[in-house]
Amino acid sequence: MNMATSLTCRRSTDRACSKGFIAAALLLIISLAPQAALCKKSHLRVVTDGNWQEILEGEWMIEFFAPWCPACQQLQPVWNEFAEWAEDMGVNIAKVDVTEEPGLSGRFIITALPTIYHCKDGVFRRYQGARTKDDFLSFVDEKKWQDIEPVSSWFGPSSFLMNTMSALFKLSMFIRHCHNYITEQIGIPVWGSYAIFALATLFSGLVLGLILVFIADCVFPSRRFAPPGHYQKKQALEQARLIKRLEDEQEADGEEEDEDWEGQSQEDLLPRRERLEAEEESSHEALRRRMPAAQEEDT
Repeated sequence: MNMATSLTCRRSTDRACSKGFIAAALLLIISLAPQAALCKKSHLRVVTDGNWQEILEGEWMIEFFAPWCPACQQLQPVWNEFAEWAEDMGVNIAKVDVTEEPGLSGRFIITALPTIYHCKDGVFRRYQGARTKDDFLSFVDEKKWQDIEPVSSWFGPSSFLMNTMSALFKLSMFIRHCHNYITEQIGIPVWGSYAIFALATLFSGLVLGLILVFIADCVFPSRRFAPPGHYQKKQALEQARLIKRLEDEQEADGEEEDEDWEGQSQEDLLPRRERLEAEEESSHEALRRRMPAAQEEDT
């Protein structure tokens, strides 16, 4: 009896040990599984507004997505599988979350989700083919991207226009965050938030107007900042030009009159001379009246 009892105890102990070993092995496998998954996902790079200039060198395939987009959710497993071939093909596979990176959304003019771009040494092309792993692999391996017209330099992500678009998208996202903070955290009504933004817009417009006026005064100084005698010289030049023009006109009229007077008697010429003298006097009178008016305008 004692021997049978000892055998039974030994068997139960061995079973318990084997169960404990199996449980430990399962725990080890479960603990290593997430690490293996993370190793696979490490091939997929994340592009942000801080490191986006890295894509200007080498070959890249970049997906622009949003977590709430159903089409993006369907594409994500395929894109992860495609990223596993990144090292073998010598291409960088990346993704951009447009909800977290609004500046990149404006820089690349993302109007549909998901959007995929191919980049080779800073030249961007938009991918519009089928969205399967084999299609992505053949697109890169067979260099089908060479048949696609690249994005114009005007609309390239490094251009001045796209830098401005990126800044506008960042500003819009900043305003949205401020609106949410004012309405949700502080508790101000929606109409109150709109009123605050309206006042801020008015104030910024006034400041911008003052800056523009200051720049205009620097480029085109007003009369009070003009050097002394500037407008007096200008007025004298204007008067000299006006007098010269009147004299030229009178000389031209005199030559015409001399031609008309040839062959006429002295009695016939007297009325015409009187008329010319009266016209000359009236022109001088008009000039004298015009000069004070010009002086008043300058002052």
